[in-house]
Amino acid sequence: MLDHVGFAVSDLKKSKAFFAAALRPLGITLLMEVTAEQTGAGAHAGFGIAPKPFFWIGDHGSRCTGVHFAFCAESRAQVVQFHEAAVKAGGRDNGKPGVRPHYHENYYGAFVLDPDGNNVEAVCHKPP
Repeated sequence: MLDHVGFAVSDLKKSKAFFAAALRPLGITLLMEVTAEQTGAGAHAGFGIAPKPFFWIGDHGSRCTGVHFAFCAESRAQVVQFHEAAVKAGGRDNGKPGVRPHYHENYYGAFVLDPDGNNVEAVCHKPP
């Protein structure tokens, strides 16, 4: 199952305003923002229905040039296995398995760029 999706935008401020207005009638609001310093890449804005953002946009400081797909993992071990398998299959490491506390205290994810540069992630939200 998909956990969330995202893509890069040319003007984060402008796109954030656009999606805030366009998605409001659907009950989808801006729930989270993370800085480039927090991510180690670009700044991002997460939209969703409280409490979970599931649609993300990011500036061009992001290492992802295509789209971003995050798949749900049932355990942290599955996140590690995903990362190992994806790198072995030809993906490029884009973030080793680990906790990303700027999202929330139990956010454990790993990132790999696929052969086309899309950022593919596995994430577990459960505590260890």
